[in-house]
Amino acid sequence: MQKRILTGDRPTGPLHLGHYVGTLSNRVKLQSEYEVFLIVADLHTLTTKSSKEDIAKLPQNIRSQVLDYLSVGIDPEKVTIYLQSQVPEVYELSLLFSMLVTKERLERIPTLKDVMRDAGIEKPSLGLLGYPVLQAADILMFNADLVPVGKDQESHIELSREIAKRFNSLYGQVFHEPQALVGDVATLPGIDGSGKMSKSAGNAIYLTDDEETVRSKVMKTYTDPARIHANDPGHIEGNVVFSYLDAFGKDKDEIETLKERYKKGEVGDVEVKEKLVTVLNDFLAPIRAKRKEFEADPNLVDNILNKGTERAREEASIVLKAAKEAMGLNY
Repeated sequence: MQKRILTGDRPTGPLHLGHYVGTLSNRVKLQSEYEVFLIVADLHTLTTKSSKEDIAKLPQNIRSQVLDYLSVGIDPEKVTIYLQSQVPEVYELSLLFSMLVTKERLERIPTLKDVMRDAGIEKPSLGLLGYPVLQAADILMFNADLVPVGKDQESHIELSREIAKRFNSLYGQVFHEPQALVGDVATLPGIDGSGKMSKSAGNAIYLTDDEETVRSKVMKTYTDPARIHANDPGHIEGNVVFSYLDAFGKDKDEIETLKERYKKGEVGDVEVKEKLVTVLNDFLAPIRAKRKEFEADPNLVDNILNKGTERAREEASIVLKAAKEAMGLNY
């Protein structure tokens, strides 16, 4: 039996290079080897963006996210792309799982404080505190074997494993215990060098950025603050430009030579950044072209989501029924 993957993103805005190295590249590689369910996690956006104005942006953000998926090579004939809020079974399963997790356990999730800080939230709502439980319901609803995530999300997969194990021990074997699959580049730093690339931090290069936008952002990118002159010896460690060159440059020998020249003070930041502009625009060019092609069909995204969501509901209903029968809630 073919193993399953569950993965997805919140539709809070366009996807960026950090998403690509963290999860998107793995999804493209694995879509022919696994049965993949790809969630457009609109319910999860409500944990930090629940105003009416934020919700009004969701339809466009959802469409943009699906186009991002298609443009990087995700094939809707191989991958079930579905809209989370249109699968009501996940609401019910999340409620059942919430009975198995303590508040203290949820407060130990490392990313909670980061999310609150980035969103300017002083006290989490019940929905924000419990969103890893909803995430567990997303994952276990399809009995996913693997969950491609960024390094910072590994703790969420561990909670999903704990919930599956506890449910199975209390009521009988229903759920698989999923494994996290972290990308080759665990975390891509933001252009400001202050932390990981993030939509909320405003330090991202997006898959939808045009050539001039990429150039403008690269020229502002953090390099080596201790380097005053172009002929000063420079540092590679912690240098965002070289992190990006390592992640996206195809000519590894050329990049290694550039590093050695940089460390000796034989090349300036401008020349290194010009090289990065070329590397990133070469990487993004086919993605831009595919996106333009997909955007030409106004019904494409709706058709993909309708088909995928119908399939997701069929699978979800089977697992929810099994869970309720195991618990004795089938009266």
